[in-house]
Amino acid sequence: MKLKKQVTVCGAAIFCVAVFSLYLMLDRVQHDPTRHQNGGNFPRSQISVLQNRIEQLEQLLEENHEIISHIKDSVLELTANAEGPPAMLPYYTVNGSWVVPPEPRPSFFSISPQDCQFALGGRGQKPELQMLTVSEELPFDNVDGGVWRQGFDISYDPHDWDAEDLQVFVVPHSHNDPGWIKTFDKYYTEQTQHILNSMVSKLQEDPRRRFLWAEVSFFAKWWDNINVQKRAAVRRLVGNGQLEIATGGWVMPDEANSHYFALIDQLIEGHQWLERNLGATPRSGWAVDPFGYSSTMPYLLRRANLTSMLIQRVHYAIKKHFAATHSLEFMWRQTWDSDSSTDIFCHMMPFYSYDVPHTCGPDPKICCQFDFKRLPGGRINCPWKVPPRAITEANVAERAALLLDQYRKKSQLFRSNVLLVPLGDDFRYDKPQEWDAQFFNYQRLFDFFNSRPNLHVQAQFGTLSDYFDALYKRTGVEPGARPPGFPVLSGDFFSYADREDHYWTGYYTSRPFYKSLDRVLEAHLRGAEVLYSLAAAHARRSGLAGRYPLSDFTLLTEARRTLGLFQHHDAITGTAKEAVVVDYGVRLLRSLVNLKQVIIHAAHYLVLGDKETYHFDPEAPFLQVDDTRLSHDALPERTVIQLDSSPRFVVLFNPLEQERFSMVSLLVNSPRVRVLSEEGQPLAVQISAHWSSATEAVPDVYQVSVPVRLPALGLGVLQLQLGLDGHRTLPSSVRIYLHGRQLSVSRHEAFPLRVIDSGTSDFALSNRYMQVWFSGLTGLLKGSGLCFLAEHPKGG
Repeated sequence: MKLKKQVTVCGAAIFCVAVFSLYLMLDRVQHDPTRHQNGGNFPRSQISVLQNRIEQLEQLLEENHEIISHIKDSVLELTANAEGPPAMLPYYTVNGSWVVPPEPRPSFFSISPQDCQFALGGRGQKPELQMLTVSEELPFDNVDGGVWRQGFDISYDPHDWDAEDLQVFVVPHSHNDPGWIKTFDKYYTEQTQHILNSMVSKLQEDPRRRFLWAEVSFFAKWWDNINVQKRAAVRRLVGNGQLEIATGGWVMPDEANSHYFALIDQLIEGHQWLERNLGATPRSGWAVDPFGYSSTMPYLLRRANLTSMLIQRVHYAIKKHFAATHSLEFMWRQTWDSDSSTDIFCHMMPFYSYDVPHTCGPDPKICCQFDFKRLPGGRINCPWKVPPRAITEANVAERAALLLDQYRKKSQLFRSNVLLVPLGDDFRYDKPQEWDAQFFNYQRLFDFFNSRPNLHVQAQFGTLSDYFDALYKRTGVEPGARPPGFPVLSGDFFSYADREDHYWTGYYTSRPFYKSLDRVLEAHLRGAEVLYSLAAAHARRSGLAGRYPLSDFTLLTEARRTLGLFQHHDAITGTAKEAVVVDYGVRLLRSLVNLKQVIIHAAHYLVLGDKETYHFDPEAPFLQVDDTRLSHDALPERTVIQLDSSPRFVVLFNPLEQERFSMVSLLVNSPRVRVLSEEGQPLAVQISAHWSSATEAVPDVYQVSVPVRLPALGLGVLQLQLGLDGHRTLPSSVRIYLHGRQLSVSRHEAFPLRVIDSGTSDFALSNRYMQVWFSGLTGLLKGSGLCFLAEHPKGG
């Protein structure tokens, strides 16, 4: 404030001097003696002199105006510097209390009710099915249901279809896990590439054939290894509807552990690949293998413009309840949605699994007889000891009647006369013989059905979207709209049990190291994409694209696909074999290292004031990374900044869209350190020992903690110097509770340390905002509470 007054007074003085000078000039012109001698009759020479002086006066007025403007700008700038950022820097008082200045703008804003749909609750129709309520009301008693052990007996009247035929869509599919028992590459080499190669040739043999695929990660790898002719054939198959890519994500992701950022990212990566290479846009979602389902995924699929979806792994008791109430197909709505804008039509498969024995109807013993890969002489057979039989003219009537009975029973669980029958399993159709066995035998059954109107059934091969389109047509609604009478559901389908008390919940926490590494890669990918975009855009706009490594985009793509691959429901879940987990870990680490290079290159370019001086040298990077990992299963080792006579600079990046105030902790080699802002202002810091265990401090390594405020999507620079600023440096104090154990404790003269040999009473840590209690016996957190400070009535 004092600086502002001084500058204002100085500016006013300069202004007065300038005005006074102008006044003297005017006075001199008015009292010119030659003017009085001539009685007002000016010679031409005098008029010329007067014009020159008037012009000089105008020039002086303009200069004076510029001076005043400069003074005004200087005052404003100095005022901003005096009252702006420096005042926002945290500091601590002499008694060791940290003071964080208030936010420069309000932290909370008024919210209109229209800003949040859930604020309008009660105006829309409430869902008939709320999963919390359903779960509370179900007995979960697991009563034996007969041939459908987890269900009930199903009966029907043969005349139920006299008015409207049963329309059956048999959907051949192959579920390919991008890593589970084998690694991604081994699966591709040994099975997946053969499935896709056979698909191209076998689908072209008969236009009535259909096939469903979901995992774009495998499809993209195969695409890179096929010729132009085969690519053209694939595009034709997609174009004429024989081949459908369902969901279109890079993988079929887990929905319990994956962060929504990664879910969206793998979905975008897959959709962009399909658009770029096949010109295809997915319409329907297919999720047969994730171990439970989040309500987030239907929301994302709906926002990605999908209209329908399918799920399978739902608790068997919920499936039984939904089957009994004809609720296996529903509109899935977000709990906060009051106007159905998030609705997506969902089909829940009713039986135990997505394999062939559990998809044609309620009796797996019969359905297995129509899995023609299990014909006698093959590598697999039916566990129920009744093998399939090839369909011939002699047995087609008997076999068709047996299968139709299962179709009719299954259709009794649904509200329409359109029936979906998946035909596949894990890594199916990897041999040409299976393609022939399934397609030839089923086509003979279909021909028999379709040639006998008295059976009131029409059967065909189809894709998932073929099924949904037929259902919408039968119910008289547009694709994605709610068919009349179909229920609305909100909530999720966790936790999942496939039988008895076999709950699939351990994967929520299994292999936590790799779950953590997933989040680390995710954060680095976000930061690298933002920085690369900013740097590349500036380089192109400035004509410096030739100097900047635009090839880093390839590293970004690889990292994005690695992150997407790890969202697979056998990857981030930790349910894969050990060798497969190692393969995932190596991929994650390689992408993490590459992303750090992208970040280094972009940050180097962006922090330079003169971009013309930028020089890309991969052998001599301008910046170092903040930590390193020696292997995929190793913890990160933080970089220790070596301080010497020259200042060291630390570049910080905020990848958030909001200004961020946070504590930055760095490791240095000396407790005597000063930290300056980018403008050279000293910052408040705390110096601590760096502990390798509860009682061992790392020698010659110290932690410096600095509270900093970073702009949204912005970079900040800190200067570290050798030296000590007693007014702004706070050494940490440490108390160690040994509880009677004889342990040696590292001590350092720079930091106060109290060793308490005994005592088990609880202790607390507190500041002006909150207080936290810990167990004196274990050191674990016991509770916390907010601190409410009241001002003194007299303002003291």
